[in-house]
Amino acid sequence: MNENRSVFALDGVTGMLIATVLLLSILAFLSVNAVSVQHAQAENFYKIKDEKSIKRIDTESYKHVVDVK
Repeated sequence: MNENRSVFALDGVTGMLIATVLLLSILAFLSVNAVSVQHAQAENFYKIKDEKSIKRIDTESYKHVVDVK
């Protein structure tokens, strides 16, 4: 019989706790980064110039957006 079993082996409770802590830390890291990016972009105001001349399908439409500072 296999006598090398342990409750605290990596495939037991310890492995589950390590995986849970790892996933929660990844979630916290991504949440903090999302809030910081949202805060930075909330203060980045822009204005659209010549909105009548923007074509629907155009690769140059980004040139009509101007940052207001």
